[in-house]
Amino acid sequence: MKTDNYFVPSLFLIPTFEQQLSNLFPRKEAVFHLLGRYIFHPTNPVWGLITRYYQAYLAKADERIGIQIRVFDTGTGPFQHVLDQIIACTLKENLLPDISTEKPIINQSQKSKAVLVTSLSGGYFERLRDMYWEHPTVTGEVIGFYQPSHEEYQQTEKQFHNRKAWAEMYLLSLTDVLITSSWSTFGYVAQSLGGLKPWILYKPENRTAPDPPCGRVMSMEPCFHAPPFYDCKAKRGIDTGAVVPHVRHCEDMSWGLKLVDNE
Repeated sequence: MKTDNYFVPSLFLIPTFEQQLSNLFPRKEAVFHLLGRYIFHPTNPVWGLITRYYQAYLAKADERIGIQIRVFDTGTGPFQHVLDQIIACTLKENLLPDISTEKPIINQSQKSKAVLVTSLSGGYFERLRDMYWEHPTVTGEVIGFYQPSHEEYQQTEKQFHNRKAWAEMYLLSLTDVLITSSWSTFGYVAQSLGGLKPWILYKPENRTAPDPPCGRVMSMEPCFHAPPFYDCKAKRGIDTGAVVPHVRHCEDMSWGLKLVDNE
């Protein structure tokens, strides 16, 4: 079997698999985390990309924050509404301190934060970096922004492009706090490998930043984007997000399914 969908949530809807899956995965939300850690081992060239970047830019920070940006709008970015949404999320959830536009210098705190930005575009990184370079933070914390690459568009046929993507997913998984984009498998892999429950940026509509800009996910599990809706026994469509307590609809895709712990 070959698929580009994470269909594991649908397996938990099959009664004959229930006991065996429960024995294998007592924590339902840790399925991808355990399988990914066991199966996905970076090759030496990719591990080199990961370790060199981590040691050079992230290792010495007191806190590491990942921001994974995936934009599905057509046209040339960066888009202002996406930048506004990212800033609104980081400030609302106290993930980054606000800046001071009145004082040119504020006594520096001893705490430093390294922000890892991943995006096909370099524009969001540049705007965020300049914002925190041109103004001090109200807390005095020093914020550094880093982006390993900006490939401009997806190039799945190129091996080195894929290596960099894999390295960046792994680097995101090593952060302490993570912000991801709706509908993005890139973000799903990072959060699941790292065992992180990220804040997810809700999908904008009509090029307008949503309010609220983001929300904390229920579990670290990826979302299954193409779940079944048909009950073969009943011979009718059903809400597969309401069959068992540990399979629910996703935060970023109303028809998608994801595994959660139901304690």
